[in-house]
Amino acid sequence: MNLHNIVLYVFIVLMSLIPKKDSLKPTVKKKPNVLILFADQHNKKTMGFENHPDVITPNLDKLSVESVVFDRAYATRGICVPSRMSLMTSLYPRTMGLMDNNEETSVTEKATSLASIFRYNGYKTYAFGKRHLKGGGDKGWDVKKEVHPEIDDNGNYLNWITKQGYQTEFSYDWAAEFGKGPKGSKDENTKIPTADLGTRVSNLPFGYTMEAYTAKETIQLIEKQKHSDKPFFCFASFYRPHQPYTPVKKFMNMYNVSQWGKGTKLKSGIKMPVSFYQPTKDLPPLLQFQRNGGNKVWNMNKAFKDEQLWRDFIGAYYALVTEVDYYVGEIIQALDKANIKEETIIIYTSDHGDFVGNHGMVEKAAAGHNIYEDILNIPLMIRIPGNTNQGKHTAELVTLADITPTLIDVLNLKKPKLEYPLEGKSLANLLLKNKPLNRDYVVSESWFQATVISKNAKLGIMKPNPVNARQDYREFGDMFFDRTKDPLELNNGINDKNNQHTIAELRNFYEEFKKRVPGIGMQEINNKQ
Repeated sequence: MNLHNIVLYVFIVLMSLIPKKDSLKPTVKKKPNVLILFADQHNKKTMGFENHPDVITPNLDKLSVESVVFDRAYATRGICVPSRMSLMTSLYPRTMGLMDNNEETSVTEKATSLASIFRYNGYKTYAFGKRHLKGGGDKGWDVKKEVHPEIDDNGNYLNWITKQGYQTEFSYDWAAEFGKGPKGSKDENTKIPTADLGTRVSNLPFGYTMEAYTAKETIQLIEKQKHSDKPFFCFASFYRPHQPYTPVKKFMNMYNVSQWGKGTKLKSGIKMPVSFYQPTKDLPPLLQFQRNGGNKVWNMNKAFKDEQLWRDFIGAYYALVTEVDYYVGEIIQALDKANIKEETIIIYTSDHGDFVGNHGMVEKAAAGHNIYEDILNIPLMIRIPGNTNQGKHTAELVTLADITPTLIDVLNLKKPKLEYPLEGKSLANLLLKNKPLNRDYVVSESWFQATVISKNAKLGIMKPNPVNARQDYREFGDMFFDRTKDPLELNNGINDKNNQHTIAELRNFYEEFKKRVPGIGMQEINNKQ
């Protein structure tokens, strides 16, 4: 080799050792994905790991062992939209002026959504299933597909189920919420059976429900995103176990509704709720009205004469919980197959609960109370990969408004300019370092009843309702429950002299809450009246 070739060879070798321009850039680790698995109207106690005698939830049971489980998580209002908006905006209903599903204010319009915060931080954002959000709380999605048939998102569930040839079967299910057959059907009031307690078995085949659709879209997203250099935020929101209570046969057949039993799974029938026969007179007025047959959809007076209707309803609700559990398992399995489960924060929660026969009630009766644990105490599990606190249960008092500030802190997200400051409290130190929140109380509030919840007690304060005079229950009076002595909330101790010190303390907490949390939106609604 001559000298020229040697020099050229050495030059080439040296040049190969110089880092390429791209390799000089600092390596930036991709932030974890975030997946919120959200159920609608999931009574917290109806899961296997909650020691429920009947309900079958193997996937949620497994997730609980891998998560921090919040035993005392509460809805900010026991109804869909206000509760979901608190999750997405970290604002309380009184701030938004949003205590019923259909209210809109300048606050709901200008609020910053969790999806917008994630997008601001470079995340791809997705929403599949039932969003049920308002204004600013529903902004920031790159992709959204809805299951509610009255909301027309491109490629939503109704379009899909129609293409599959099962629109008639879906209509049969949907009409059950109104206690009858599909609207416009020739025999809607004759041959098609009524749906007492909003219950009947679906005619849809397995794999074609709203839950199946939400899972299908979420799994497709996971497959597409597994090699992406951008993290994703996904709100996978199931419509169930919300009414209509119309499970497919696969899941209904897992529950023996032919009799009340001791609760042994699949053997002796479903177990009678302990508080089922609570006297009607002990319940708030609207619940009394419904129990006595005033609501012609539920037909509860008919059900009290035929317990099989109650068994059908309770079994159907359990079956819907099991269906949600099944699809939770399918989604988590998809994360595993894509090798990104350990790159993904998983949250399971719900907007509120359902009575499921407790207090002898169906659904949530949200226009008649905002106090019972069956409705306000919600499931909340947060799985953070590598967190040494996995499997820990905590009794700290938390609300859905805490989720947004928690994710901001855990992921070190940058906040865009916020029109309104976040009102929830970050749970990051509790999740990662086991540091207590030192919270004395939380508040869940409707227009007509504000409930103050402390470690061992609960006070429901009846208020004048400025937007609906029919929802004024002050004559019935306030409600107090000692959660230690009366966990089923059967005995209203508001007049017991032994409770007066605690009641006064809870009233002071509520006054403190009103000073701390401005009722901007509430005032806007009041000014319109």
